[in-house]
Amino acid sequence: MLQVSTIEKEFDRCVTGLNKRGISDADQVLKEILDQDSKRKRIQGELDEILHTANKLAKEIGQLFKEGKRDEAESAKQQSTDLKAKSRQLNEELQEVEESLTNTLYNIPNVPHESVPPGKEESDNEIIKVVDDAIPSLGENKIAHWELIEEYDIVDFELGNKVSGAGFPFYKKKGARLVRGMINYFLDQAAAAGYEEVQPPVVINEASGFGTGQLPDKEGQMYHMEANNLYLIPTAEVPITNMYRDVILKQDQLPVKHAGHTPCFRREAGSWGSHVRGLNRLHQFDKVEIVQVAKPKESYGILDQMVKHVEELIASLGLPYRILRLCAGDLGFTSALTYDFEVFSAAQEKWLEVSSVSNFETYQANRLKLRLKNSEGKKELAHTLNGSALALPRIIAAILENNQHSDHISMPEDLHPNQGLKEIKKS
Repeated sequence: MLQVSTIEKEFDRCVTGLNKRGISDADQVLKEILDQDSKRKRIQGELDEILHTANKLAKEIGQLFKEGKRDEAESAKQQSTDLKAKSRQLNEELQEVEESLTNTLYNIPNVPHESVPPGKEESDNEIIKVVDDAIPSLGENKIAHWELIEEYDIVDFELGNKVSGAGFPFYKKKGARLVRGMINYFLDQAAAAGYEEVQPPVVINEASGFGTGQLPDKEGQMYHMEANNLYLIPTAEVPITNMYRDVILKQDQLPVKHAGHTPCFRREAGSWGSHVRGLNRLHQFDKVEIVQVAKPKESYGILDQMVKHVEELIASLGLPYRILRLCAGDLGFTSALTYDFEVFSAAQEKWLEVSSVSNFETYQANRLKLRLKNSEGKKELAHTLNGSALALPRIIAAILENNQHSDHISMPEDLHPNQGLKEIKKS
């Protein structure tokens, strides 16, 4: 969440950034936050003064009794009782104000980086690079991946629907091998880039959801287990970043670099149309995530490195791709700057999003209380970043469609060692 100190010091920048997101009353909202914080400081100051006086009286009462000044001691005891009652009242008021302030801050998105273009929707995103020389010409006999997976018997949606429900496919035979090989390949590439692999839990508690900003913003999109108040993760970003909740990092520990593979669970699938057919949108899918914790001055250079890593991954698969800088209206709630990667699916003749790489600056760190000791030995909030490297379903869809032949589907050469197969033939 935003820091009150940042709102106070950089009020105009915050208002401008939130206006760019479409929050027209940002000026009023932020002023209310500053008013709430002023009230909090006033109550805290009054409470501190009362506690100081009460402590002073507690020492005096015993001395007065020792000196035989009973009346004065009793008067001091009554004053102490009154102060305790007042302190309880102020504590309740302080708790109420702090809770209200925190809830308000939880519901305000991050301020976009100055490079984020204005805009309200996907069509306003800025295309910064296109590599489309690998788009194949499939002709009139092109087949969409949802037909190919049936023809080659490698993914079974009906069986998934029977066992779990819509959006939970079974990968089988060479389809299962394709998934396993891609996961290993993506993890190997992350390790070669210096990321330390972790295998995190796929369920999180409420504190973790609030820590990285999925709660309260995306509560309706997450699977919630009410009996235990736990959530299935929408991305490995959540448990991996929460490894550093309430942690103070030293200079020589930064940047922190982690990669992890997990299944991801999202309730958002379910609308009708070709854009959600087959592997285009699922309730459960596999993804390899890369996460970094960085020094504030270095985070945008690190963001560029992460973007390059994802680009090299996609290029190694021989897929046509493009990179977009998301506009303010399409920017994620917690992100300051996001680059999306899309691959071209030749049979569908459309671009499919396969990765987002984001810098959250201090937004998540403030929620997480994730700090570092700077070069002067002072504590400050770290910057957090993450990226999909990569999400599998749409990558698989593009590989199947773009590499289809009359009697087989060829596999990208860089996947051969991990998959142990060069092509998928009909059974």
